[in-house]
Amino acid sequence: MSEPVKLGVNVDHFATLRQARKGEEPDPVTAAVLAELAGADGITIHLRGDRRHIQDRDIDLLRRAIKTRLNLEMAANPAMVKIVSTYKPDHATLVPERREEVTTEGGLDVLLNQALIKKTAGELREAGVAVSIFVDPDYDQIKAVAKAGVSIVEINTARYAETRRPDQAAAEAEGVAQAARAASKLGLRVLAGHGLDYRNVRAIVQIPDIEELNIGHAIVARSSLVGVDRAVREMKELLRR
Repeated sequence: MSEPVKLGVNVDHFATLRQARKGEEPDPVTAAVLAELAGADGITIHLRGDRRHIQDRDIDLLRRAIKTRLNLEMAANPAMVKIVSTYKPDHATLVPERREEVTTEGGLDVLLNQALIKKTAGELREAGVAVSIFVDPDYDQIKAVAKAGVSIVEINTARYAETRRPDQAAAEAEGVAQAARAASKLGLRVLAGHGLDYRNVRAIVQIPDIEELNIGHAIVARSSLVGVDRAVREMKELLRR
């Protein structure tokens, strides 16, 4: 039996619930520690420009509390580079960001922003932080990631996750698989995520080139009903190959 896919748990929406009342609970730092104890291989957060969920204090506390690996999703801009250089998470993922979006709506257009992305990735590496880029399952975008000198790519699974037609879901999963194979052939480490849940994750788990999935909303939602420990353990079971 091959190695299970690793699980990065995104704790953003514990912070979303906290910020709904501008209070102190639930603390995403506590949730992250519980997720680690349940077997999470890493913790992911997205520090947005509008601070709608994760706050700067969360990064500071998580950096000190996390025993596995902290992945910070960020827009490619100088303000975020400064924050990453200060707190030094283990990993930074460059993602697109629009203030009016509910959640990330697509992959970063590396082709359109080559100079900025190459500059940002270089600055992050100089700060001692590993870098990945979140892109749609498109060969040209993946090739641009490699050209930018970045060695890790995260493939956007939203189109697969959002379809309700089995035939279309199969086609979208195959598209993710083709993108993962192409990335692997280019020498990139391959991660994936966005919209994955307990019902649809198995098709992505079966893609051999993908080594890790980042999953947030589904785990947070289940945690509200059964607790963080059970929610993470149930997802870990689904990530076995």
